[in-house]
Amino acid sequence: MTNQEITDLLKKQRAYYRSGATIPVKFRVEQLKKLYITVRKYQTEINDALKSDLGKSHYEGFMCESGLVLTEISYMIKHTKKFARRKTVVTPLPQFHSHSYKQPMPYGNTLIMSPWNYPFLLTLDPLADAIAAGNTAIVKPSAYSPATSKIVEKIITECFAPEYVAVVTGGRAENTALLDQKFDFVFFTGSQAVGKEVLRHTAEHLTPAVLELGGKSPCIVDSSANIKLAAKRIVFGKYLNCGQTCVAPDYILCDRSIKDEFVMAVVAEIKKQYGENPLENKDYGKIVNEKHFARLCGLIDGTKVVIGGNTNPNTCQIAPTVMDNVTFDDAVMGEEIFGPIMPIITFDDFDAVVDDLKTKDEPLALYLFTSNKKHIKRVTTELSYGGGCINDVVIHLATSEMGFGGVGKSGMGAYHGKDGFDAFSHYKSIVDKKTWLDLPMRYQPYKSKLYEKLLHMFLK
Repeated sequence: MTNQEITDLLKKQRAYYRSGATIPVKFRVEQLKKLYITVRKYQTEINDALKSDLGKSHYEGFMCESGLVLTEISYMIKHTKKFARRKTVVTPLPQFHSHSYKQPMPYGNTLIMSPWNYPFLLTLDPLADAIAAGNTAIVKPSAYSPATSKIVEKIITECFAPEYVAVVTGGRAENTALLDQKFDFVFFTGSQAVGKEVLRHTAEHLTPAVLELGGKSPCIVDSSANIKLAAKRIVFGKYLNCGQTCVAPDYILCDRSIKDEFVMAVVAEIKKQYGENPLENKDYGKIVNEKHFARLCGLIDGTKVVIGGNTNPNTCQIAPTVMDNVTFDDAVMGEEIFGPIMPIITFDDFDAVVDDLKTKDEPLALYLFTSNKKHIKRVTTELSYGGGCINDVVIHLATSEMGFGGVGKSGMGAYHGKDGFDAFSHYKSIVDKKTWLDLPMRYQPYKSKLYEKLLHMFLK
């Protein structure tokens, strides 16, 4: 799509939003129902597209993408009417003859830019929130997941008129053309580097934005952990989607006293979950493209590999890999991995680990495996991170009852459920002042001692 076509499309969406068509709650719910039905209709095609782009099995595609999308849409169908109501708040005593309330208002014309790693989930989830809040939307899926982008475009085109919700496909040129436009709100999911570019563009227009980024999310396993269960759950979360998950445990911080036992348990779980030869497992996915495949291969130090390390360049596959005796100086610790490589770093002092994490960038997620309540309290109250789990990984984002988002360099803002509705809304504070009484104390001249006493009484 050319720059002019994008400009014309946004112009039509502005006119449509200004017509007031998206404001009625009944309209919003009807559109969500239409989207829900259409996603279910194309379930097989969605799964096939995810298989084509990322090698995901149909089971994983539904569990981690389309199924979660249906859950979010269903949640918004049930709750949009409540979310859209104005909220009465307490009125200060001096204004007792008033009604004070907060009215949620759509931002208006929104842009949703989604990544390639969960291309269906991370496109349709924020779209459902945008629709529920009463906005129009232009959706820009990733060029790295073309099959999924195609089915996303098919679903949206079938559901909505382009002046309401539209899809713009393409690569960097289209991204730049979109970001050069003046939107009312931008929602971006992707890397920190691109997130910075998005924020630079939105700053030019003073446009609010939500950024869902990433980072190196640590997973701590202390000496009190249930080692077998920890290994089972960590292997699931680390190698899900071949490690191409923004909230995957990036690296393991393991207590030295149980490290050998933990490594053995992880190796056993990899064999149990993926088989003796994971590259022949039809349900094991692939790296999205050759560029990322080559980058990941460069992070593997063969001298430290405990299991895995074998690759298939023809299919862009890397077996689930574990690296032991890793230090923060190793290449694998120099960037977010975003692949099926698990570095293990040992520690002797839990408190020192927490203190050290305070000095690092805030991760999108943090995980702790422990039965020590003091350790739980320290991690949950002293460390800053987007979200996480105690004795599990990844699952905290699979709910519409809690917001999902980053903090610091891992992002800003949150969505899912009510948080998603709020992200795409501005809350206007309104005072409805009655006319039957007009207190004189606020008007000049300020000479009355009685009014001064009353003012002090009201405002103290």
